[in-house]
Amino acid sequence: MSERLFKINISTPEKTLYEGEISSLIAPGELGYLGVLVDHAPLIANLVPGKIIIKRITDTPVVFDSNGRGILEVFENKVNLLTDSIESSI
Repeated sequence: MSERLFKINISTPEKTLYEGEISSLIAPGELGYLGVLVDHAPLIANLVPGKIIIKRITDTPVVFDSNGRGILEVFENKVNLLTDSIESSI
Protein backbone atom coordinates (compact mmCIF):
# COMPACT_ATOMS: atom_id res chain seq x y z
CA MET A 1 0.00 0.00 0.00
CA SER A 2 1.45 3.36 -1.00
CA GLU A 3 1.74 6.24 1.42
CA ARG A 4 -0.70 9.09 0.86
CA LEU A 5 0.77 12.53 0.27
CA PHE A 6 -0.34 16.15 0.32
CA LYS A 7 1.02 19.28 -1.39
CA ILE A 8 3.05 21.98 0.30
CA ASN A 9 4.37 25.38 -0.71
CA ILE A 10 6.90 27.15 1.54
CA SER A 11 7.40 30.80 0.58
CA THR A 12 8.78 34.13 1.73
CA PRO A 13 7.81 37.49 0.20
CA GLU A 14 10.86 37.16 -2.09
CA LYS A 15 10.74 33.53 -3.27
CA THR A 16 9.32 30.03 -3.06
CA LEU A 17 11.76 27.89 -1.10
CA TYR A 18 10.08 24.50 -1.42
CA GLU A 19 7.16 23.09 -3.39
CA GLY A 20 6.24 19.42 -3.60
CA GLU A 21 4.40 16.48 -2.09
CA ILE A 22 5.08 15.32 1.45
CA SER A 23 3.71 12.83 3.96
CA SER A 24 3.98 14.99 7.11
CA LEU A 25 4.79 18.46 8.39
CA ILE A 26 5.84 19.74 11.81
CA ALA A 27 5.84 23.53 12.30
CA PRO A 28 6.25 25.89 15.29
CA GLY A 29 2.93 27.49 16.26
CA GLU A 30 2.26 30.09 18.94
CA LEU A 31 1.01 27.44 21.37
CA GLY A 32 3.56 24.76 20.47
CA TYR A 33 4.50 22.62 17.52
CA LEU A 34 1.78 21.61 15.03
CA GLY A 35 1.69 18.32 13.16
CA VAL A 36 -0.06 17.97 9.80
CA LEU A 37 -0.83 14.72 7.97
CA VAL A 38 -2.90 13.92 4.88
CA ASP A 39 -6.64 14.75 5.23
CA HIS A 40 -5.98 17.25 8.04
CA ALA A 41 -8.92 19.47 8.97
CA PRO A 42 -8.84 23.02 7.56
CA LEU A 43 -6.57 25.20 9.68
CA ILE A 44 -5.00 28.65 9.78
CA ALA A 45 -2.30 29.18 12.41
CA ASN A 46 0.28 31.80 13.32
CA LEU A 47 3.86 30.56 13.20
CA VAL A 48 6.80 31.61 15.35
CA PRO A 49 10.54 31.17 14.73
CA GLY A 50 11.71 27.57 14.99
CA LYS A 51 12.37 24.35 13.07
CA ILE A 52 10.04 23.27 10.25
CA ILE A 53 10.34 19.58 9.43
CA ILE A 54 8.86 17.96 6.33
CA LYS A 55 8.93 14.25 5.58
CA ARG A 56 8.98 13.11 1.99
CA ILE A 57 8.18 9.54 1.06
CA THR A 58 11.59 8.63 -0.41
CA ASP A 59 14.03 10.78 1.53
CA THR A 60 15.07 11.57 5.05
CA PRO A 61 13.23 14.52 6.64
CA VAL A 62 14.08 18.01 5.39
CA VAL A 63 14.58 20.64 8.09
CA PHE A 64 14.21 24.40 7.65
CA ASP A 65 15.02 27.14 10.18
CA SER A 66 12.32 29.79 10.26
CA ASN A 67 13.78 33.04 11.58
CA GLY A 68 10.58 35.06 11.45
CA ARG A 69 6.89 34.89 12.05
CA GLY A 70 4.49 33.46 9.51
CA ILE A 71 1.16 31.90 8.63
CA LEU A 72 0.26 28.26 8.02
CA GLU A 73 -2.86 27.44 5.98
CA VAL A 74 -4.15 23.88 5.56
CA PHE A 75 -7.05 23.25 3.17
CA GLU A 76 -8.03 20.25 1.03
CA ASN A 77 -4.67 18.44 1.30
CA LYS A 78 -2.67 21.55 0.41
CA VAL A 79 -0.48 23.50 2.81
CA ASN A 80 0.69 27.06 2.25
CA LEU A 81 3.39 28.15 4.64
CA LEU A 82 4.29 31.84 4.40
CA THR A 83 7.09 33.24 6.54
CA ASP A 84 9.22 36.38 6.77
CA SER A 85 12.54 34.53 6.68
CA ILE A 86 13.51 30.87 6.31
CA GLU A 87 16.64 28.86 5.50
CA SER A 88 17.35 25.23 4.77
CA SER A 89 19.41 23.80 7.62
CA ILE A 90 21.10 21.22 5.39
